[in-house]
Amino acid sequence: MPGELPRQQFVLDTSLFITEEIRRDGESLTDAALRLLDLVATARLELNISCHMPPSIHDELATMLRDRDVDEEVFSRLDTWVVRKSPDRYGVTIPANIVYNFIDEMSDRVDRGLRVSEEALREVEQLDPSELTRDGEDSAEAYMTEADRILSGMRDKYRQALRQGVLDSREDFDLLVLARELDAGVVTEDRGIISWADEFGLRYVRGAQFPTLLEEYLRASGVDGFAPG
Repeated sequence: MPGELPRQQFVLDTSLFITEEIRRDGESLTDAALRLLDLVATARLELNISCHMPPSIHDELATMLRDRDVDEEVFSRLDTWVVRKSPDRYGVTIPANIVYNFIDEMSDRVDRGLRVSEEALREVEQLDPSELTRDGEDSAEAYMTEADRILSGMRDKYRQALRQGVLDSREDFDLLVLARELDAGVVTEDRGIISWADEFGLRYVRGAQFPTLLEEYLRASGVDGFAPG
């Protein structure tokens, strides 16, 4: 019986709802979110699977969804079926080695960011305004346009060097601490969170796979509407 199954818990990240990987062909963000939350609700009622979200992640997700004009029904179901819980930041212990590795990685990333900045500066220094002049074009304007292009590229490379694949926000940290507190699986599409879930010794599920995972649980348990045909 479903009531005899060991309880499973998951902590959901913003990226689960935003990724296009959970959408079916022609499905809108609103429809995909409602279908996902229906699965979460059914899994809760039938299999005692509960989904949680730190308040910081909930607020971030709500802002993103409102910016994308999703229906109010999404927010109603989100508040009903996804439990908001603050992580116990004082009670949850984190091994010193995790902090050590984080400091070591950030130090390396800062060095990489500095190299990106230095390369961009040298490239700007190589620019000669006189060589950029074209008919009917002001040399100063052409110089600034080329310099802006270099700086724009530098921003992208700098952001990639410092932030891609790393734990870079309080919201991400809340997610991992709550999952550790609850001994829950992390559901995310964020590569940085996945990497640090490994460091924390946590189970994780890619966001794109989560709807299918719930469907398989429901199907294997013989829940009406999900039983094998």
